Amino acid sequence: MAHLEALSGHYDVAIIGGGVVGCAVARRYALAGRRTLLIEKAADILSGASKGNSALLHTGFDAPADSLELWCMQAGYREFIEVKDRLNLPILHTGAMVIAWNAEEWEQIAPMAEKARANGVNDVRILDAAGVREREPELAPAKGALLVLGEHVIDPWSTPLAYAKQAAAAGAHYAFDTEVLGGESHGDGWTLRTSRGEIRAGLVVNCAGLYGDIVEQRLLGEATFEVKPRKGQFVVFDKPASRLISHIILPVPNERTKGVVVSRTIFGNVLVGPTAEEQDDRARAAVSDEQLALLIAQAGRLVPGLERMPVSAVYAGLRPATERKEYRVRFAPERRYLVLGGIRSTGLTAALGLAQHAWALTEDGAAAPGANTPGLAWPRMPNLAEHLPRDWSQPDHGEIVCHCEMVTRREVEAALTGPLPARDLGGLKRRTRVCMGRCQGFYCSAGVAQMSAGKFDQPMAIGKRT
Repeated sequence: MAHLEALSGHYDVAIIGGGVVGCAVARRYALAGRRTLLIEKAADILSGASKGNSALLHTGFDAPADSLELWCMQAGYREFIEVKDRLNLPILHTGAMVIAWNAEEWEQIAPMAEKARANGVNDVRILDAAGVREREPELAPAKGALLVLGEHVIDPWSTPLAYAKQAAAAGAHYAFDTEVLGGESHGDGWTLRTSRGEIRAGLVVNCAGLYGDIVEQRLLGEATFEVKPRKGQFVVFDKPASRLISHIILPVPNERTKGVVVSRTIFGNVLVGPTAEEQDDRARAAVSDEQLALLIAQAGRLVPGLERMPVSAVYAGLRPATERKEYRVRFAPERRYLVLGGIRSTGLTAALGLAQHAWALTEDGAAAPGANTPGLAWPRMPNLAEHLPRDWSQPDHGEIVCHCEMVTRREVEAALTGPLPARDLGGLKRRTRVCMGRCQGFYCSAGVAQMSAGKFDQPMAIGKRT
């Protein structure tokens, strides 16, 4: 089971940041037998940029040629496909269509197909207007599209949680509510100063996301990059909307952003977003009524049937953009320091590839464990995907706690106990879907508060509804 908040002794590697990349890196080192510590300043994993990811499994068809991002995405994609069944991670096979809505965008489709093939993504096809209409009859009229069959939808939260749980099963330690304040490097590694005391580690891997440059400044005295938070707002349409589209609907991207996506989710909804808004605040991602109204209107223009569909949720997330588009990865061997920074919208796909790259940089050619290595533990995640059997359909589930998302008492109780339990309401939502449906917890939050009593550092308020 997980070794929670154990700070004593000397660790082979200390990973700063419990987002998807940090969880994947912890898994890689722990499975290799390294004494591993993941340090997270929040109460739970996935509390920063990773909680707002768009849950897409990318092929790298439009990534910069010969880039580290492309290599990590494709390596991560392959490893995810290799391990997903053993970890019971769902995948919704959708494919993606990059839609050309006008003649100018249509001219870019053939070059995009050529770029995809140059990137090793050969399962692409150019569709004319009739081909788009045949595959997506509810879509507004388009000039054509690039069909990318390998792009799919996965679980945005169970996936990194599975990496963290497998790391825990291999002996990884976790320190939550622990902020790195500074540190000194010496001959055999680091002494890190944290809000909960000192930590000794032979290698430090900075996966701090939105705070990556701040952590680097605290450790090295200067930062080699600057995080410029980019807010993305999303609209979630209720489950009946999912019958309107089959593919991930992508726009032709521009130099600044990949644009607004319309996609089914693994939970049976339709997601529209993100926006791309620069801001200075690294912690707060507020939703804007004006931007959300624009997103909803745009969704209706792209898929007219969405105009009649209710919105069940809105949210905003922050991406750790930097002053340059590429990943900001740098290893300083003399200081035993590695930073994996500037990981934006492709991080969910690339995380396992980034972990492979981190290992190759820091371990001097030592072999890493493969999926078929004897003795590896493979914790199986509870299924949250709407297109696969859920716990509510199984016997003895205890009762339905959340009727919007059909979450059972057994699922909530399991998420509050065992290795890496939920440590706050956000973590419980991401592990179970509870309080995330159309009522947003109006009917079930009191019961959830009672079930979670004594489990969270900051208890949920329990009040009577009138």
